[in-house]
Amino acid sequence: MTAGFYLGVDVGSVSTNLVVVDHQGEVVEKIYLRTEGKPVPSVQKGLSRLGGVFKDQEILGAGVTGSGRKLIGKVLGADLVKNEITAHGTAALYANPETKTVFEIGGQDSKIIIIREGTVVDFAMNTVCAAGTGSFLDQQAKRLNISLKEFGDLALRSRVPVRIAGRCSVFAESDMIHKQQMGYNIEDIVAGLCEALMRNYFNNVGKGKEILPPVLFQGGVAANMGIKAAFEKELGYRIEVPEHYEVMGAWGAALLARKTGEKTGFRGFSLSDREIRVESFECPDCPNCCEIVTVVIDGERIPGWGGRCGKWEKSFSQATG
Repeated sequence: MTAGFYLGVDVGSVSTNLVVVDHQGEVVEKIYLRTEGKPVPSVQKGLSRLGGVFKDQEILGAGVTGSGRKLIGKVLGADLVKNEITAHGTAALYANPETKTVFEIGGQDSKIIIIREGTVVDFAMNTVCAAGTGSFLDQQAKRLNISLKEFGDLALRSRVPVRIAGRCSVFAESDMIHKQQMGYNIEDIVAGLCEALMRNYFNNVGKGKEILPPVLFQGGVAANMGIKAAFEKELGYRIEVPEHYEVMGAWGAALLARKTGEKTGFRGFSLSDREIRVESFECPDCPNCCEIVTVVIDGERIPGWGGRCGKWEKSFSQATG
């Protein structure tokens, strides 16, 4: 068997995750970074770290997922660009082939994936309300001056969780402040916030879905044992947090990259030291006036995207010829 590895990258609004797997699909290296509104520099930072461990010739394929997948796919020369549902579902089935339901809660969105007989058959996403995402918990933890780990530990110590309105992040925060002013214990307030997020998730993302075990809980919020406990209390059975819960999207992208079976287009870990610019312009060739996005690496412009006709997906020289 040819020696080598596969790279997976998941670029989200909050975190950027990179995973390297071997031929069997096992994770051999993973990196979790904050995106901080700068997806390209965050990926470059991750590539720099990996470059010290792996050589370019050892990467046989690269896959990308996440909200920034189109941009980073172009930058990396990725062999495969997939949506988050496919990537998370693939990783969940690798972690537990019997998986029937996936809960995924990230920093800015949440999703549910329904799997039957090893195939994704349904899904739903919530990208509108922050009350059902990790950013909401992050904000409240900072307001209470506690770490996210303490947040979960405090919730587990609660005896009587406080009922907090969870349909809206603004109302939830106001309600939490009101409960503090009334003198409720911090443990009960924090547990109440966890249960509010759980109710928001089921009322929005999980509404109308047939939730069957085994259930895998993925995404950065899965580290919060208070949220996990709230889900288990509602469902009446235990849910599973996989070992690589925080990088499941990147893991799935790497697993999918193993199946490309072609010579990789990955531009190498040296991308970490190259000058990369993102530019855009309005195509004047028809009344649609599409906004075209292109990437420039060390002065070389690579194919762009954004047009309805697809002409900019070709090489830049062809598109302008």
